[in-house]
Amino acid sequence: MSRVQSIERAFAVLGALTDGPIGVTEVADRVALPKSTAARLLVSLAREGAVEQVPGDTRYRLGPRLESLATGLVATRSVVAVARPHLAELAASIGEAAGLSIPEGDAMHYVEQVDSDHPVGVRDWTGSRIAMHAVSSGLAVLALSPRARIEAYLDRPLERFTDRTMTDPSPLRARLQRIQLEGYAWTNGEYAEGIASVAAGIADAGGEIVAAVHVHGPSYRFPTAGRETTLGLQVAATATRIARSLRQGAG
Repeated sequence: MSRVQSIERAFAVLGALTDGPIGVTEVADRVALPKSTAARLLVSLAREGAVEQVPGDTRYRLGPRLESLATGLVATRSVVAVARPHLAELAASIGEAAGLSIPEGDAMHYVEQVDSDHPVGVRDWTGSRIAMHAVSSGLAVLALSPRARIEAYLDRPLERFTDRTMTDPSPLRARLQRIQLEGYAWTNGEYAEGIASVAAGIADAGGEIVAAVHVHGPSYRFPTAGRETTLGLQVAATATRIARSLRQGAG
């Protein structure tokens, strides 16, 4: 069975389970597969948490991993919808691209970007997943994480992306403490040469940091000399407004 065919059949099996728990024979009938093939697919999907057997029964149903993925997708879309007008306002005010990212494990997943009207801009990072220590959004999120989370991150080898990437745990630890106090994080050429960025974390109603807003642009013009603090506070204020909107939506 080719990989493409396997994926197609796996999705067909998942589709067969959307109406509720059914047995292997019924799954095979619904997707027009031999019972042995349907059984193998169900076992593989169960191993990944995509399906599970009903306790004390032989029937299968959709599993917890699908629910988790769906919940995460809905949550991400909700944050993006709330943040988008704030990103547009920020990009227009500063004149550089503004974006939103979500922490996923030890990386930041860039989920939205609003470009500025400047004729020379930066690439759209939407869809990229980048190690936290190399980007401003990751540093902003990590700085506000529980101490155990920070130490666990710093305890592993950290990848160097450019000559400027900070990978030594001691100065990184001090840097995170400073970011926590200031409320925003700056990077310059630490993930990609010639790109400067500033970010601030966004907290949900429970106080958990669920996202980060950032502004980035070519380092030859961004930030304007002497405006690092002003721009950082502006981004932090935008993060606070997005967080307030999220809390109002949750209420």
